Amino acid sequence: MNYRQLGKSNLYVSPLAVGCWVFAGGPGWGEQDQKDSIATVHAALDHEINFFDSAEGYGAGKSEEVLGAALLGRRDQAIIATKVSPNNALPATLRDHLEASLRRLQTDYVDLYIVHWPLRDHPIAPTLALLDDLKQEGKIRAIGVSNFGPQNLAEALETGVEVAANQCGYNLCSRAIEFEVLPVCRANQIGVTAYMPLMQGILAGKWPRIDDIPPFRTRTRHFNSARPGVRHSGPGVESTLEAALADIRAIAAEIGQPMANVALAWIAAQDGVGSVIAGARRPEQIERNATSMSFQLEAGVIDRLNAATDALKQQLGPNIDLWDDGPNARSR
Repeated sequence: MNYRQLGKSNLYVSPLAVGCWVFAGGPGWGEQDQKDSIATVHAALDHEINFFDSAEGYGAGKSEEVLGAALLGRRDQAIIATKVSPNNALPATLRDHLEASLRRLQTDYVDLYIVHWPLRDHPIAPTLALLDDLKQEGKIRAIGVSNFGPQNLAEALETGVEVAANQCGYNLCSRAIEFEVLPVCRANQIGVTAYMPLMQGILAGKWPRIDDIPPFRTRTRHFNSARPGVRHSGPGVESTLEAALADIRAIAAEIGQPMANVALAWIAAQDGVGSVIAGARRPEQIERNATSMSFQLEAGVIDRLNAATDALKQQLGPNIDLWDDGPNARSR
């Protein structure tokens, strides 16, 4: 496994990470057997995948609990990232929430501790200062942020506190970070960790038509605001999405690779991406995702994939909040 340094930190992570939200089960994901989750973590470690991403908000801590149980006896093989919700990231409450995460994870330190979304009503400087103190105490090894847009990143950089990673939604059909965020991260040696690389299964070709996709997975700005659970108020870009998916599917078939492998390999090839966070709930999904790291897309294929999704990129624009738009967008 060719591990990648995350930003300027001393963390070296596998290019493929395991997204652990599904370990919590519940609405949107369905029931999840803890034995399957533990077997999935062990399969990842056996494939030299060392990076695991969770959050206190995933199943109200259930994801962290399962991950902690899975890593008993193997903690030294893992890089754990977990996230604190923005409402809990203020200095008065942050330390308590970190301690609660540590208890659920059954560890005395977190490798990468992430502010889950930008703080809308409070400055980031006091939060980053406390995170830096916690780093000096050995409670965390590196500091991360998530869904930070260019203004959010500028405010964080002004503090002088070292930020190792910015976790953002990034996939072939969600390329907003390429406008401003990815260049800022590259220039300041902030590693990008990409979540939703398969758009919750849509880029795996699971559903032949948009109307076949389950409602939990049609909440992003790609979809019409009339669909259930959608936060934004716009018309979406469904026809453009459908055309892009058809083109990606055709390119994948032409080169003889599963659509999911092509989507994952495309992100891993992007300069500045430290790791691709793919959710997995069974060992066979680890096997499948790991194969996507074993081949490289030719430059010509990458160009064709870019061309196939450029219209989506332009229509969705530079807003990196996949769910909300206008004044309600949570990233700035």
